Amino acid sequence: MKEGLPKIEIEYCTQCRWLLRAAWTAQELLTTFQDEIGEVALQPGTEGIFEVRIGSDVLWSRAQQQRFPEMKELKQLIRDRIAPNRDLGHSDRPATVP
Repeated sequence: MKEGLPKIEIEYCTQCRWLLRAAWTAQELLTTFQDEIGEVALQPGTEGIFEVRIGSDVLWSRAQQQRFPEMKELKQLIRDRIAPNRDLGHSDRPATVP
């Protein structure tokens, strides 16, 4: 782990087979925040859990939001916590309405 940088944990339900979703999420976060995070850990869980945490703070809970996060919104939540002045490029632009 990079010293002094935050650790992100993704707890996912093994019964629901959400490992691939958790791994994809981790890959996206590691690619986007390669210099701002020290580690992304995947933590197996049960009972439909899908949570993303920084330390003990829950950033996203599937149980609370009743859905999985869109990657754009998850990146914005993490950016706002660990690198508030960082531009996320296209992930910061609002969705266009046709």
